[in-house]
Amino acid sequence: MTLTTTSDRLWFVTGASSGIGLALTRAALAAGDRVIGAARRIEPLTALVAEHPGRLDALPLDVTDRSAVFAAVDQATQTHGRLDVVVNNAGIMGSGTVEEFTETGARAQLETNFLGALWVTQAVLPHLRRQGGGRLIQMSSIGGVIGFATTGLYSASKWALEGMSEALAQEVAPFGIKVSIVEPGGYTTGLYTSMRTEPAHPAYEPLHTALAQMWGDAEDADPAGAAKALLTLAGSDDPPLRLILGSAMYDVAQQAADSRKAIWASWEEASRAAD
Repeated sequence: MTLTTTSDRLWFVTGASSGIGLALTRAALAAGDRVIGAARRIEPLTALVAEHPGRLDALPLDVTDRSAVFAAVDQATQTHGRLDVVVNNAGIMGSGTVEEFTETGARAQLETNFLGALWVTQAVLPHLRRQGGGRLIQMSSIGGVIGFATTGLYSASKWALEGMSEALAQEVAPFGIKVSIVEPGGYTTGLYTSMRTEPAHPAYEPLHTALAQMWGDAEDADPAGAAKALLTLAGSDDPPLRLILGSAMYDVAQQAADSRKAIWASWEEASRAAD
């Protein structure tokens, strides 16, 4: 089966009812593509479905439910015949130091951000392989590049996603499936306002106070900018394995890479002595 890569693509987007997922859904529709928008709550997509009859399907889906994910993907491919671009965008964020995180909070981060993406990935691969290729975009975060105090479990979920996806890219390349990991910074998505905050420990009160002062005036970017970049990525014949979104985040990532290289170099003797 020949994939359509320049127009009338069919997107499968999780977390499509808010933030970057919603902005991407709107941008793809504006570009003339069709979208299957999956989300736990599809009510925010109702008006958009009405505006684009026959080109947007709103699909109720909890990505943490593996059986439901496989059923939804099978339904989508039976209805539409193909999937051109799959975007694992569904995610949540929790705040708390590593010591403060409860088991419930930690599991929620991993089950949605990592396992949810894994289930979608496993569900779509047989279809992409059968049709001779496709695009798989894994929405990570700058938190998948560098860890920040009080978002350690969020970063853990994104680092897991990145490690899995880097291996996956090598595994599926022979089938014409191209995998990209996208690392955005702060966008106005509702991720922060809806995040779960773990019960505070008195020992970390100075840290929480300092971080609140540091980030209190931070302004997030319009997710439409991220959506535009994702359309460019999906249309590339040679997409990168990783793509950073945002000027500030690009600088942060470069600084992190330089810092790691400097540390490795300063400890090179000890590293090589371990042979």
